[in-house]
Parts: sequence; structure tokens; C-alpha cells
Amino acid sequence: MGILSEQQKQRAIEVMREYLAAPKNPDGNDTPLERQTARDMERGNLIDARLKPLVLDYLAGKVPLDEFKSTVDSLNKQHEYWGFKGIKGQMFFNMVFNRAGDPAELDVELKAAIVMPVNEDMAGSRIRTFAGYVKRLGEQHLEMGGGKHGRPKVSSVPFFLSYFWQIQGRETWPVYYTNSVNTMVDLNIWTPTEDPATDYVTYKHLYEELAGLFTQASGRRFGIYEVEHVFWFKGGNPWGDNKPVRREDSQENQTPSDSRGTQTVSRLPESYVPPIVASLADMALNDPALAEAAKASGTSLERAFEKSINAAFTILGYDAKLLGQGAGRVPDGQVVEADHSYAVLWDAKIRSKGYSMGTDDRTIREYIVTQSRELHRRRSLRNIYYLIISSGFADDWDDAVRSLKMETDVSDVCLMEAAALVALVDAKLRDPHQLTLGPDGIQRLFSTSGVITADDVQEMLG
Repeated sequence: MGILSEQQKQRAIEVMREYLAAPKNPDGNDTPLERQTARDMERGNLIDARLKPLVLDYLAGKVPLDEFKSTVDSLNKQHEYWGFKGIKGQMFFNMVFNRAGDPAELDVELKAAIVMPVNEDMAGSRIRTFAGYVKRLGEQHLEMGGGKHGRPKVSSVPFFLSYFWQIQGRETWPVYYTNSVNTMVDLNIWTPTEDPATDYVTYKHLYEELAGLFTQASGRRFGIYEVEHVFWFKGGNPWGDNKPVRREDSQENQTPSDSRGTQTVSRLPESYVPPIVASLADMALNDPALAEAAKASGTSLERAFEKSINAAFTILGYDAKLLGQGAGRVPDGQVVEADHSYAVLWDAKIRSKGYSMGTDDRTIREYIVTQSRELHRRRSLRNIYYLIISSGFADDWDDAVRSLKMETDVSDVCLMEAAALVALVDAKLRDPHQLTLGPDGIQRLFSTSGVITADDVQEMLG
């Protein structure tokens, strides 16, 4: 007997059909189905040529632990197919490695955990055993005076282990993606129990049931990867790229209204994001309807955008402060994270076609110098980051970013798409304890100069 009710099956089939019928990417030449089919072939080739031989050589003792860890990291940075760079993948691996007092013990525990299970009972047993080991490392870390944010998280274990299991048996073991779990919850298909071993086995059963259901309903074969793509389409970026989608291009986000202007509700909302933050991506694109709404409210869309960004940072848990209008040459806002000793100076740029670096460099440089000096005077901070938030960014930012880093005190200069900030708020509200503000969480996004997209957020979460 299956896990899903008839109503849940019909909801899942509806989403599957949306994925199969999705049009071509507005900025490209392929549909989500075409793009993911090509990516599946690429990652299958990578598994056969590089990843599976690496894992088997490590398990056979031919590759030492430190080399195995660094090679896995390198391959996933070169080929971003699994989201393993995130907090439940490589970051978790690094933290476990760093907290393990006995490298030989870690080597034994890891090999026992990542070898492909022969059945589901063994899979659950391995998750429980490795979770117990990870918990013990965290307790030892606290006993030695370490902070609670420095502990490896037990909740990362199912993703971490299932990544290696899928490499060894990609038709059998689905990766325990945060995005897939969240989408199942949003669709009222499944609610996890918080027992990681039980939850993973149930998750695997759901994948198998959905693969059969989708195959029967569509007439085309669905396996683990294909089911995964349906969830990514529904819960991630529909086109699998980094471009925000205009309101008129996305019927999914539109809510019908009756003749009196009140919303009609066909389904309960799925997003965790409050309205003041949910509209950030449309604001960033200079949506005409929102501009008119701002005017009717006695403000400008630019100022409304700044206030919504400030609200987003407040929800994330920062000490957030609006600056900007009427305050002279200053950034639009700043946030401070005292526990991890850093601050972020940020500017908001509304652009229908993305922001181009270079036009404001001199002004930006001046107030970064002034504000960073003031922050250092009033607070003891290890890092200050500069952040621009817009709809997207032209490919002309390298020189400008390099100059700002050389000529000011900021550690890094980041360009964040508004949709990425919305994704961070959604993730924080879903699981406040999983997404921290420190180096094992959001600070990691700020520590590498360049563009931050919603895809980057999803990848960080695993």
C-alpha cells in the first residue's frame, strides 16, 4: 500500500504536468525538461568518470581521508550538480573533520557510513550511527569551550550520506535535498518526524511511489533524477538559471481577484515569506503596478524597496538600520552581527534590466570609507562587507569590485539578486536553527565577492 492519498497523488501529478509543460526559459533556448535532461547526462558522466571511482578508492584505502575530502570539494566546485558545497555538504564535512580529535576514528566512522547500504534497514542504521558520532563530536566541542555554532549539525547527516550513496547507486538512493523536503511539506504530501533515519527511509519510499505515479500518468519514464527535477521546478528556480522572472512571465505567482478587488483563494499560501519581503524581486525589476501602489501610499518605489530590504534583514536576525535618504552620502542601510563580529553596508538599486557597476563607483568608495571607519570606531568588528541588492547584474563588475576591495576596508563586495534575499528569509522562517548568521550560514555567502543568486542560497542549504 502506498503512502500517498488520492488527493496527494493528484496534487503531485498536477505539479509534474506543470514541469513537463513549462515553456522555454525567457532568457534561453531550452525548456526546464530539456535543460535538466542535459544536466543529468553530464552528472552521470561525472559520476562514472570521477566521483564513483574516487569514493570506491577511498573505501578501499587507496585514497587518504584528507585527500578524499579536498578532491570531493574540488569536484563539486567545478561541477555544481548536487548542491554539495552548502552547509549540509562540504561545510558539514569540513566541520566534522575539524572537530574530530582522532582522524583515524573519523576515517573508520566515515567509511562505515558512506558505503552504499544493501537495504533500507541498513540505511537507517547507518544514519543513526553516524548521527550519534556527530552528536558526540559536538558535545566534545562544547566541553572544550567551543561555541554552539561550531558544532556539526546532526540534521545534515541524511543529505551528507545520501549524496555518497547516490554516487554508488544513482537509481536507488535519492539525495535528501532540503528543497525537496520543503516542497513536499508545501504540497501537503509529507511532514517529516525529525527522526533523521526514519525520515530518510520514508523520503526514499515517497520518491519511488512518485516515480511510478509520474511514469503512469505521463507515459514517460521517471526515475530518481526526474522526480527531483519536479520538486526543483516547483520549489526552486523554475528555469534552473539565475535570472529573476518578471511578474507577467509567471502565472504561478498571480492571485486572481474578483470584481470588488478582493483576492479569491483557490489554495492556501505555500510561502513562509511575509508580503513586505515577498515583493522584493518585483520591486527590484521596477514593476509599474508596484510603482503606482507606492505613489498612492505617499512614497516612492525606491524607498519602499529599501524598507522591505531592511525588514528582510531584521527577520533574519540582524541588528538592522536604515540610512539612505536625507542622511547625506551614506549607503541605504547597514546590518551588524555582533556574535560573529561583522557588519554589512548595503545599497538598493531598482533596475528593470539589472544593475551595471561603474556608474556610482566614486560615491560608493567615499561612503564605504566613511562608514567603515565609523563602524570600527564604535564597534570591534573583524569583517565589513559591502552589498548591492538589485534585480540582476551586468557582467561588468570584476574591475569595480576589485578596486573597492583594494581601496577600502571592506572584506568582500557582493551583488545580491533580490530573489536571493527572499530565499534567505524563506529558509530562515522554515527552520530558524538550521540557517545561522555565522560562517556556517549566511556569512559564508558574503565571504566571496561576486553575484549571489537564489540558486546559491538553495545550494548552500543542500
